[in-house]
Amino acid sequence: MLSLQNMLKGLGAAAVPCHRDIYKAARSCLTDRSMAVRCAAAKCLLELQNEAVFMWSTDLDSVVTLCFKSFEGSNYDVHLAVSKLLGTVLARALTSKQTTVPTKHNSRRISLEEVMELLGTGFLRGSHGFLRASGDMLKGTSSVSRDVRVGVTQAYVVFASMLGGQWLERNFSAFLSHVLDLVSQSHPKAIQNQMDAIGCRCCVSFILRATVGGLLGEKAQIAAAKEICQAIWKLKKVVDASVSDSNLETRISTTDVTASQHVLVCALQELGSLIHGLGTTAAPLLQDSSSGVLDTVISVILHPSVPVRLMAAWCLRCIAIALPSYVSLLLNRCIERLNALKSSPEAVTGFSFAIAALLGAVKHCPLGIPHGKGKVIMTVAEDLLCSASQNSRLSVQRTQAGWLLIAALMTLGPAVVQYHLPRILLLWKCVFPSSPKDLETEKTRGDSFTWQVTLEGRAGALCAIRSFVSHCAGLLTDEVLQRLLPPLPSAVDLLTQLSSISKSYGNSLKTSSTVYRHKLYELLAVLPPKMCEGSFHAVLKELVVDLTIPDSQFDASTFLLPPLCHEDDLLLLGPLLQETDHRFIEEQLLLGNNIAGGSLEYDPYSIYEKLTKRDSVPKPLPPTLSVISAATALFGVIFCHIAETQRLQVLEQLLNSIKQTKGSRQQIVQLNVVSAFSTSLKHLANCKGSLGPEEVRRSALTLVLGALESNNPLLRCAAAECWARLAQVVSDSAFTAGLAQVSFDKLKSARDVVSRTGHSLALGCLYRYLGGIGSTQHLNACVGILYTLSQDSTSPDVQAWALHSLSLIVDLAGPLYHVHVEPTLSLVLMLLLTVPPTYTEVHQSLGRCLNALITTLGPELQGSSATVSALRTSCLLGCAVMQDNPDCLVQAQAIACLQQLHMFAPRHVNLSSLVSCLCEILLDNSVLVNLCSSYLLLRRAAVACLRQLVQREAAEVSEYAVALVKESREDFTPDINIREIGLEGALLGLLDKELDQRLCRDIKETLSHMLTSMAVEKLSFWLKLCKDVLSASADFNTVASIDTTQEEETAKVDDASILTSESDERFHPFSNPRWSTRVFAAECVCKIINQCENAGSAHFDITLAQERKQRDSRDDFLVLHLADLIRMAFMAATDHSDQLRLSGLQTLQIVVRKFAAVPEPEFPGHLILEQYQANVGAALRPAFAPETPPDVTAKACQVCSAWIASGVVSDLNDLRRVHQLLVSSLVKVQAGKEAQSQQYNESTSTMEILAVLKAWAEVYIVAIEKQKNQSDSHNHSLKTANSAEEGYRDVTSSASSLLDLVQADLGTLSKLWLAALQDFALLILPSEYASQLPAEGGAFYTAETIENARPHYYNSWALILYATSLWLTSTGFIVADPDEGVTNLSRPVTPTTMCQDSSTRPSVKSPEDVNTDRFHLILGISVEFLCSPRSDAAMENIIACLHALQALFDVPWPRSKIGGDQELAVELLNVLHRLILTRESPDIQLAALEVVRLILFAAQEHVKEKRRSAEVDDGAAEKETLPEFGEGKDTGGLVPGKSLVFATLELCVCILVRQLPQLNPKLTCSPAVQSGKHLLLSEDGSRLVSAALLILSDVPAICSPEGSVSVLPTILYLIIGVLKETAVKEQDGQLPLPVAASLQALKGLLSSPMARAEKSRTAWTDLLRSALVTVLDCWDQADDLLRELDEVSLLTAITVFIMSTSPEVTTIECLQKRCIEKFKVTLESKDPVVQYKCYQLLHSIFQHPNKAVSYPYIHYLASSIVGKLQETEKSKPENAAEFQVVQEGIKVVTALTAAAEEEHRAHLVTCLLPILISFLLDENALGSATNTAKNLHEFALQNLMQIGPQYSSVFKKLMASSPTMKARLESAVKGNQESIKVKTAKLAKNPGKCSSIQLKTNFL
Repeated sequence: MLSLQNMLKGLGAAAVPCHRDIYKAARSCLTDRSMAVRCAAAKCLLELQNEAVFMWSTDLDSVVTLCFKSFEGSNYDVHLAVSKLLGTVLARALTSKQTTVPTKHNSRRISLEEVMELLGTGFLRGSHGFLRASGDMLKGTSSVSRDVRVGVTQAYVVFASMLGGQWLERNFSAFLSHVLDLVSQSHPKAIQNQMDAIGCRCCVSFILRATVGGLLGEKAQIAAAKEICQAIWKLKKVVDASVSDSNLETRISTTDVTASQHVLVCALQELGSLIHGLGTTAAPLLQDSSSGVLDTVISVILHPSVPVRLMAAWCLRCIAIALPSYVSLLLNRCIERLNALKSSPEAVTGFSFAIAALLGAVKHCPLGIPHGKGKVIMTVAEDLLCSASQNSRLSVQRTQAGWLLIAALMTLGPAVVQYHLPRILLLWKCVFPSSPKDLETEKTRGDSFTWQVTLEGRAGALCAIRSFVSHCAGLLTDEVLQRLLPPLPSAVDLLTQLSSISKSYGNSLKTSSTVYRHKLYELLAVLPPKMCEGSFHAVLKELVVDLTIPDSQFDASTFLLPPLCHEDDLLLLGPLLQETDHRFIEEQLLLGNNIAGGSLEYDPYSIYEKLTKRDSVPKPLPPTLSVISAATALFGVIFCHIAETQRLQVLEQLLNSIKQTKGSRQQIVQLNVVSAFSTSLKHLANCKGSLGPEEVRRSALTLVLGALESNNPLLRCAAAECWARLAQVVSDSAFTAGLAQVSFDKLKSARDVVSRTGHSLALGCLYRYLGGIGSTQHLNACVGILYTLSQDSTSPDVQAWALHSLSLIVDLAGPLYHVHVEPTLSLVLMLLLTVPPTYTEVHQSLGRCLNALITTLGPELQGSSATVSALRTSCLLGCAVMQDNPDCLVQAQAIACLQQLHMFAPRHVNLSSLVSCLCEILLDNSVLVNLCSSYLLLRRAAVACLRQLVQREAAEVSEYAVALVKESREDFTPDINIREIGLEGALLGLLDKELDQRLCRDIKETLSHMLTSMAVEKLSFWLKLCKDVLSASADFNTVASIDTTQEEETAKVDDASILTSESDERFHPFSNPRWSTRVFAAECVCKIINQCENAGSAHFDITLAQERKQRDSRDDFLVLHLADLIRMAFMAATDHSDQLRLSGLQTLQIVVRKFAAVPEPEFPGHLILEQYQANVGAALRPAFAPETPPDVTAKACQVCSAWIASGVVSDLNDLRRVHQLLVSSLVKVQAGKEAQSQQYNESTSTMEILAVLKAWAEVYIVAIEKQKNQSDSHNHSLKTANSAEEGYRDVTSSASSLLDLVQADLGTLSKLWLAALQDFALLILPSEYASQLPAEGGAFYTAETIENARPHYYNSWALILYATSLWLTSTGFIVADPDEGVTNLSRPVTPTTMCQDSSTRPSVKSPEDVNTDRFHLILGISVEFLCSPRSDAAMENIIACLHALQALFDVPWPRSKIGGDQELAVELLNVLHRLILTRESPDIQLAALEVVRLILFAAQEHVKEKRRSAEVDDGAAEKETLPEFGEGKDTGGLVPGKSLVFATLELCVCILVRQLPQLNPKLTCSPAVQSGKHLLLSEDGSRLVSAALLILSDVPAICSPEGSVSVLPTILYLIIGVLKETAVKEQDGQLPLPVAASLQALKGLLSSPMARAEKSRTAWTDLLRSALVTVLDCWDQADDLLRELDEVSLLTAITVFIMSTSPEVTTIECLQKRCIEKFKVTLESKDPVVQYKCYQLLHSIFQHPNKAVSYPYIHYLASSIVGKLQETEKSKPENAAEFQVVQEGIKVVTALTAAAEEEHRAHLVTCLLPILISFLLDENALGSATNTAKNLHEFALQNLMQIGPQYSSVFKKLMASSPTMKARLESAVKGNQESIKVKTAKLAKNPGKCSSIQLKTNFL
């Protein structure tokens, strides 16, 4: 068949003559016994129908019948293949233009109705054909086989998919009515019993979900939802008519009512799923009154049939999850209807189902519901329970409804439930009899009806408590547990009596008692075991009975066992147990004949529970089955907690019960017992318990062995897992070895398939939980046996199980397995080549073996030795063989193996062939129009592999994919044009169509990896992709209006045109993508911006970008696409989908933040974003509309503040648009709690209010910062320019305008900010202060929603704190509103007081108190946060907090508070110290140091003030008696922990030692540091060191004289230490920042008044001398270390000592000598810069007013200076630097001359004049001279002009004595008279050069 298929493919139309023969051959094969043959025949026929016209024309009927026959008794693969054939043939029949057929044959076109009818007959009548209804069909006994029904269901989906989404859109109403008709009463046979009905409903739901959910875009889905609504509405009318009809025909019409129920269930389920998928995009559908979705669904809640009511409730739940804004509204409506229709049983159950379902939806809605709803529902529930006994007609319904509501209420979590707990516990207590005696009297009194009500009520109560335990674990305190306990014993008593009760009342109570059992077991399983130990014995007896004498005769293995098997082992059992696209319908085939699967009506309590991953609707199983699963779970719990002797009895009893039963019954008992025992082993393993003595082990072994040899493969799997758990629980090596021996013996002797498969798997599993195989002996034995078994070609099953087991052993043995790798590999290869491909299970196991072997070899596969390369080739060969296997799961294994190989040996995997293989699987749509490979696991494997490949080689993968399409083979026709949109676009398209969650997640990750590695290189491409996705459905309404006209026109065209018309759509790569895909695209845009930010600055600099683009046109930069970015953000932000709006606003915010500073090159002074202000405004406006959800508004507030704060728009009128939005929100905030909408939880209004306040805070902060910057620059400009007035006006206009905007609302804002901070302060109190919190909540949160409100406060407090602090400082703490005292920092709405009762509060506070409160509020919040910022605390928060403190201490009043309160100041310093220790960020550390500086300043002010007032007071008294102010009092002692000075020093030392570890004396002794070279500080490091030094130099000012003496050595050590470490010569000759700072600090310290205060003077003098010695010493040490020390810095330090201290420090002879020595050495330096600086310093020393200081220097150094200058007569300066030296030297000598006494003056002038004259040039020389010589000439002339007149006598004498000089001077003066004038003018303007340098280093 497969060969024929390939031949047909090759021949095409040429094979027409033999088509009939092939058709006949394939017909017989299609119903062959072997499934593989059927699959091959289906594939062959599928190929045949491409050319063979008769298949879909004349022989259509027989083809269809043949397919139905083929479905009989088939498996999953046959379903897939045949349904593909059937669907395709029918689609062809419908669309073909029948020109090829001779007219006489079949001229009529087949219509859609007829095609559907053909499929429908298969669905309803199975393969019995159309006319040949067999006898039993007439008798009405037979029902259609499930295989056929499931196959036909898949064919429906294929049929619709082949015709495509557009066709479905046009013909949807016909399609819908046909599909719904399948379960309607017109075909009673299909739904004759409940099981069949559930099965059919399941199939119909699948057809609708796969077509509507998979093929239609969002717009079409909305139209489909309207159609479904109309269908429901029509049925509803029929029901209403029949219910109201009270005449005789009512009996007939009740069948009508039940008849429509299945149709309604399917329609409602699809409507729910549709809206759920659409999310908030469905809003227009619900607002559209014409479709009336909500009315329709709510009206059906009163339907007489329970499944319909439940499904309507479920549909409401879906609507609520999709559109969270409707939750409260729907709840109100249902509660109101329930109260109104209390007397109707349908209404009571229907609306209680609806309320429960809606409550279950709340946890999926982040915005929640108002807290008060819980109270309302609790009241309704109590009311129902209390009134249940009043009316017997409603008792059951009311009881059930009451408990259902309470159980659902529990899902709202502890925050809501804690308020109702006492009432719930009371109801729980009342529902059970209080003593065994009461139970007895109950038994004697009741009749069957009262028992039914009682059991219903008690089951409900048990369910409610179970819900409480699982959803509100936080409330399970010991006290609550004590109150839960009393009713339990009587509940268990009732359990034991149930059998006798049901005996006496017959079958009517059977279901109620089963439900009661189920609920009790479920509750006991979740309660803490200690609670119910007393009842264990009784419960265990019941459990054993349930397990061994089950009610049901169903084989429940398929739902009991899979959870107990290991997921790896389930792979053995074929595709049915794995996830497939068709899992939803295939499940019915699993469950055996009597049950079709679960359905909501079996357990209404599941309506509020969370869904399992796979299901779209909860599917509880029938009670008889769910009891068994609850019993096995509970058995597992109890078995662990009973005594070991009792365990033995229980096991014996179970074993006996298995022995005593026979046949199929025995299998059921065995299955139940094994599942129960397996659960208990799992529990024992989890709690590390032991199984018990030898006897218990023996019984356990017997039990498991029996199951290992059972006929049911699932049971064997579960038993093998049990085997492994048994070994784990006993954990004794001898016992484990014994288990292995049992299997070895069995495998050697047994010949039957069952025991060989069971025991081979047991061998593989044995060591699974023991940490791997450790013994080589065991390993060798296993490998030997499994080798033999895997070659047993008589039984593929044995081969498959043995190979699977071998793969487990390879994994468990790890490195031990290396010896066996080669033989195993060759075995695997041999089997891959010899086992026929039809035995897919063997090939799948081989794939797993190969995978395990590759993992074992691991990175060794990269090796180059011969053996390794041989192994590698074998692995690749194995993969290639598996890739060619027709079975999809084997192909998936091949891909997984290649993925492993690529991980370990990437160079050796052929990427291009692998990528093309993956692309074919994912994107080839020659198979189906919209699906890729129809096998889910294969698609998953392909995407997982791609994900790994792109992590390493994204670019290559993408290129290969495009190359593959360019080769464009015929059979590969991707439906998306990869050439244009690349693999990335194809994956995006796939993401849009794929419904499987896991696959979607993998595709997103793959795309993210590709984006990270390639977005920057392929920028335009990625942005275009995102833009295409986002704009594909930019606006519903416009698209819809255009489309309707088209639809009307195309409706006239026949169906055949559909295939041609599709080509028009090709220009748009994405047609109508879903909202989730669009959200992903918006997230991608944000990621792209992020990637560009890391890639370089050109992306955010338009001038640079344009330059580089001109240089190389291939370059691409983000800034050039700004318009697109804004457009995408705008489209997303204004969409219908809330999720997308949030992403759009987020994108907009990022764009604004990143591009705010980019200038517009064409209009200087403007920014590039300015042109987009209209777009930004338009994107934000809808988010402030009243119906917008609060989370969107909150996000929009952030964008508003980012936009205003960015400074893009400076014009007030333009800013007003966005500003107005914030103002409107502020008005809303002021309206207060009363005005809040009752739509969402109260905490959402907290979120919105805080977002608004935070946004305003950000704007205010920026306005103040701008104002500050401008006043700084203004002050600066005042110094430089005279016309500053006009300049100033222009500059400040923009900042003041921003401030003006805020100023208007500042009064209100400040109150709201303070109120929010006060709330926050209360919320961060530790839990033990909870009782002190105000009972009614705070200004912006309510007491009940305190937990939900907290995160919102944490999000926004920091900026609000900073803004408040700025506001308080701007008012200087002077302001106090007249009403301020009354409101006490909070707004009038809720006068929250700081834990005070209003009666005890003083009526008005003084401004001083108000200010103090505010000061402590800000300080308290800051300290609390900075004390222990959580490790995840955002940097912005810490910095905002530190800035707030800076602002606070910027004004005098708070400074006086902190200065006067030393403890507070010390505490704050300690907190900052800890912050500096724990946070590395330099920004944080600098901000913290600034706060430290301000605190120190405050303390200085305080000390000064004290000293001043003391002097004033004691003016008359003696000076001696003045008390000492400042730290250290008279003793000079500092107390750590209490001393501000000590805390400051600690903090500064911490900073300095961290940056310069060499300063730490402990370290300096260690050899590591000694030899170390200089570490250059980073720029941040330098700034930190400088800040710390300046703080240090201020410390003595807050000490008393004695105190200053004790800190001085430390401070000097640190300052000089820094100088010593950082004074290194730099290349550019710049002075390093730390050096400058240390010199500055030194100067500040030395000029401290303490140095002269009488009490401390002598000590200071001694210390300062030592310090000077240290400086001099470090020079000498430097010579030994040969470091490039900067002499200038050290000389400057010496000069600072000489100039700033009192003379007695430096005039000691020995010190003076050393200092002079240093100057002398430096003067001799060859470096002109050093010489120049040295002259400068000497210049200042020579001018020292105290002669004792200056004379020795003049004495020793003047002569050498003059000498050096005289040398320059001979060697003239060559360059500017040398010229500067000469200049400075001459200045020094000139200054000396001025300072000298009369008699020495003449001598100096006579030395100076010849030098100056020698610099002059004559006219001729001047023209050709160098620049330096010219400058020198001018300088000399100038000086001569000054000196001549000053010392005229000496001048004249000298001129007379030397005629040459005279001549030279005269010629220079004459010749340059003119030019001199010009030059002097220039020189006068240009003395800036030297002065600027002086400014920088002028520390003197």
